[in-house]
Amino acid sequence: QVQFVESGGGLAQPGGSLRLSCPGSGFTFENRNIGWFRQAPGKEREGVSCLSGARLTNYADSVKGRFAISRDAAKNTVFLQMNSLRPEDTGIYYCAALKSHIFSGGCVLGAYAYDTWGQGTQVTVSS
Repeated sequence: QVQFVESGGGLAQPGGSLRLSCPGSGFTFENRNIGWFRQAPGKEREGVSCLSGARLTNYADSVKGRFAISRDAAKNTVFLQMNSLRPEDTGIYYCAALKSHIFSGGCVLGAYAYDTWGQGTQVTVSS
């Protein structure tokens, strides 16, 4: 089920930055597990970062120290700040949320743990 419309993708040079946004669009992110995933051409979708309802974060090793996930409750929007971009960060980025359940504790980077997805936004890192 496609629920979200991500924005902020585009072309960036290596070392550059992009900020992805994912508004809730009638679904509140409060207390929900939220994740960002990406899929490069010819590769499986992989988890990039997640933010739990308890506000705990989790990052893939490949993006630790470069990416940051956050949520603006007033705007009901989730962000992914991406710095020091690399060509291998290229892909379609998806926002996802677990709509059907509320869990305490942390979040996981597996796609199986999320039931509501966005349509994706393209990120290309190239000189």
